[in-house]
Amino acid sequence: MGVATADWVITGDIVTMDAERTIVADGAVAVTGNAIAAVGKADDIRRQFPDSPERGSPGSLVTPGFVNAHQHLTADRLVASAIPDDLPPGAAIFEWIVPVHNHVTGGDDELSATLGLIEAATNGITTVIDAGTVAHPDRVAQAMAAVGVRGAIGRWGSDADGLPQSGPVDEVIEAQRDLLKKYPPGGLVEASVTLVGHDLMSDDLLTTAADLARTTGSRLSFHLSPTPDDANSYLERTGLRPLVHLDRLGVLGPNVLVGHAVHIDDAELETLVRTGTAVASCPWAYLRLGQGLTERFAHLDLWRRGGRMALGCDTENAGDAIDGLRAAALFAGLAKDTSADPTEFGAHHAFEMLTIAGAEAVGMADRIGSLEAGKTADIVVIDRSGIQWQPPSPDPILQLVWAGGGRSVADVLIDGRLVVADGRCTTVDVDLLQAEARLAARSLIERSGIQPRSLWPLR
Repeated sequence: MGVATADWVITGDIVTMDAERTIVADGAVAVTGNAIAAVGKADDIRRQFPDSPERGSPGSLVTPGFVNAHQHLTADRLVASAIPDDLPPGAAIFEWIVPVHNHVTGGDDELSATLGLIEAATNGITTVIDAGTVAHPDRVAQAMAAVGVRGAIGRWGSDADGLPQSGPVDEVIEAQRDLLKKYPPGGLVEASVTLVGHDLMSDDLLTTAADLARTTGSRLSFHLSPTPDDANSYLERTGLRPLVHLDRLGVLGPNVLVGHAVHIDDAELETLVRTGTAVASCPWAYLRLGQGLTERFAHLDLWRRGGRMALGCDTENAGDAIDGLRAAALFAGLAKDTSADPTEFGAHHAFEMLTIAGAEAVGMADRIGSLEAGKTADIVVIDRSGIQWQPPSPDPILQLVWAGGGRSVADVLIDGRLVVADGRCTTVDVDLLQAEARLAARSLIERSGIQPRSLWPLR
């Protein structure tokens, strides 16, 4: 009988996120090909897989890869944190983002996505759901493949007048269908049926897109109700609130991922739970844009009811940082504060949303979200040698969420491939990319005519 050899043995305290939420102290994960071969005590794994290359250390914390369920990967990155945070509602979209998208090239989109995906990976995010690429989804797919990140791309779909890439229903659906053929469900890079959302999609487009998603086994995703505007528009047009109207159309279901759903009422919340429709919550975006999340914090109510939820980082001018741990800590803090009950929701619940619950919400829990034999090897190694980890907490998740952050990520494996080693991306020359990014950003700003400014004078 031959001796088994793993491609990698990853050592440390293993946060499995299995059904019992087991943490294996002094443990190891064996990786063969793109899959997890075994999880257990480090000495046992070494005996089972002798002479295998190792990453991690006895002091490391090893977790499943993080899921970012709502991320815009194009255009915003090249004007990162440049849109002022004191603009009235809507101005950031129509005075900044739309002009930028009108002038963005395929090269800009691929560069922007590459930058964002590297930041995501080095912060431990291994799966990214693109919230809608306006013009060049194939270039985003190329960026995902180059960096090595798992994810879903989406073409911006709308039949509303005046939006970039909008068109008749048949044309929009055919473009979605073409993308699904190129990137079918289950691959490292797959496609979602993706609509702009809000009140920028007709009932015909919605129902046709929903049928396409169901018949192809794909995800349907769109934006809805980050502010009260969507509800007002739907009430005026249909006499119903958005999610109630969509439910009556037969659009909602377990394969649907709604971005935001911040301003929803009790009937809409019940609809989400009953239909199994998932929500991507991007808490930093709502606070950065002043969208009124804390008026009710319906996402906590949705969690209480057993709703399907994941975390997202949104854009570099809303969430700004692509750091899932940062989003998890904020969500946990908001849950405690808005309920004035620190006993109900905490770091462990938020970490579930970032891993196994997030994977379930985006329809990938059969592959990712936990460290168990047979699952895909999406693994994060946290370096706990830094001063912020001293002394180590007896509860590593408490310390990881409240005091950690992406800056402590050392290694990241995605699909069994070492994409980040010692905090550096292994797949793309980051130094060359930085110089290219500065030139592309200046060119895009000049072409689009936007006027970035500093609130305080630069001298």
